Formats: sequence, structure tokens, C-alpha cells
Amino acid sequence: MSTPLYDDIVSSGGIFAEDARLEDEDTRRGFDLLLRVGLLVRDGPRFVAVDPSTVSSLVVSPMGQRGAELISESASWAQAFNGLAHTWRKSPGVVSGAFTEVRSEAINPFIASMVADAEYELLTAQPQAGRNSPSLEAATQRDLAALDRGVRMRTLYQHSARRSTHTHKYVAQVVARGAEVRTLDEFFNRIIVVDRRVALIPGHEGLAVALAIREPSLVAYLVDMFERVWERGRPYSNRETSMTRYVAAEQRAMTIRMLIEGYADPASAKRLGVSPRTYAGYVSDLKEEFEAQTRFQLGYAMGRRGVTGQEVLKDQPED
Repeated sequence: MSTPLYDDIVSSGGIFAEDARLEDEDTRRGFDLLLRVGLLVRDGPRFVAVDPSTVSSLVVSPMGQRGAELISESASWAQAFNGLAHTWRKSPGVVSGAFTEVRSEAINPFIASMVADAEYELLTAQPQAGRNSPSLEAATQRDLAALDRGVRMRTLYQHSARRSTHTHKYVAQVVARGAEVRTLDEFFNRIIVVDRRVALIPGHEGLAVALAIREPSLVAYLVDMFERVWERGRPYSNRETSMTRYVAAEQRAMTIRMLIEGYADPASAKRLGVSPRTYAGYVSDLKEEFEAQTRFQLGYAMGRRGVTGQEVLKDQPED
């Protein structure tokens, strides 16, 4: 906004059209801009500054009004496109297709449209706790709307999600509306199943590609897998000491299995849903527990004691 030039004009009481500073191209552009928005006016042979507070409303208010109009217009367009998308998804040609590939920026809108179409059930699995605040906020609004429509919702996380502040906030809100959330020690992949008629899974190329599946037998198979894993999950909302101890024991056991099976640290951390630093902390705790200085000593000590990572606590807490 050419603030330095405006400051000079205010302090000097004005500027003449013949001022040598205006021969500079950048300064001249700034001068013309100040004139255009009304911050400078001619007063005889000079141009003098105008109080910005008297000009602000003339410039800012129309912008605010135009912004409000654009927001309203964009909302109308979004509603229109959502309606068209709903019609497209319900058309015979689309429904009859067993698979649909969805890529990159189209994935989140596709998920939103799937959830918006849910009539009675949502099944979701979210491995790892790495969902950031913006994505969880969007998911919260989307999922709360579905729950308010009477849709039953069940979600699986890994145990590591219990340490996420953002996830705690999300879970508290959806559980208050009737959702069920459980956590599990083992690694699993992302999945969303809507009304047992369509499932969304990651593509083989990674999370930048998703595959929507509508083939009834395959969807039923994926639902059966979800149900089996769900039965082994532990309620997220259960904060009793026994449950906390059991969750910690499961993560310890899985860390042992990762070490025994020879996974690299980054892969082990990913399978546990934690950062490499946190995983290193788990290994360090095991070294201290078994009085080992190196991983070789740790493996030897665990082998002598018959530790396999398959051990289960005798007094498991009830759901």
C-alpha cells in the first residue's frame, strides 16, 4: 500500500506532482495507488494525505460485501454439485460398477459424499494416530451429522491413538452422540464401509489413491474382517487402571514381536502407529527391563526366558 510514501507525504504536509521521487517507477505506482483508493487528494498544486479512517469504509465495505456474496454463491454451487453427485452415484450405470478408483484431492470429497449418503451404519478403521487437527475437525462435523441422522457408527484405532489430544477430543464428541470407538494393538489398514454396500480402501499405490468397492461378496468379506478385529478391540473410553495396564502390555508384546521378527525400526513404528522416537523408547524400556545393553543382549535375554510377545495377561479387563 506504499506505506513509506504515505508516511513521507503526511510528515511533509504534501507532495508536488513535479517531485523527483515520482520519477522512480515503483514510487510512481505507489503514488497512483494512493490516489486511486482516495488516500491522496489534490489541494492546489500539491497532493495531500487523507485520514485513512474516512476512506476505509469506502474500500473495505464493498470488499466485505463482495466476499459475503462469493461465500453465498459458493455454498449454492456446492449444494448444487452435491445434488448432482448424489444423482450420479445413484444412477444404474454407477451402482452397477463394482470398483471406482479415486485419486488425490478427490478422495476427501468422495468420503464426505459417502458418509452423507449413509442411512444406517458406518464402519471405519483408522490406523495410527497421525490424523491432524484440520482433518479431524472436518471428520467431526461429517460424522456428527451422520450420527444425528440416526446412523450407527463404529470406529477402530490403534492403541497409540489414546495418546493423541486431537483424537481424544474427536472421540469424546462422537461417543457423546452414540458412536462406539475401540483400539487395538495390531496393525491394520484404513477402511470405511457405508451401509454394508460400499467400502473404501487404500489403493496399491498408497494413500494418494483409494478404491471404492461395491461388489456385494467382497464388501461382505471386508465387513466380516472388520467384525473379527472389532471383537478384539478395547473400548477407547475405558480409562480404568486395569485397561490402561492391559493396553500397555499389548503394546509391549507387539514391540517384542517386531524385534523378534526383525522389522526395521521405521517399519515397526509404523505398525505400532507411533513415531520412531516413541518406538525407540519402547525398545529402551525393554533393555532396562531385561538388563540388556544392546539389542543382541536383549534378544538373548528374552530367548532364555521364553519371551515371544504372544503372552496374554491372565486378568484381562472386561469391556
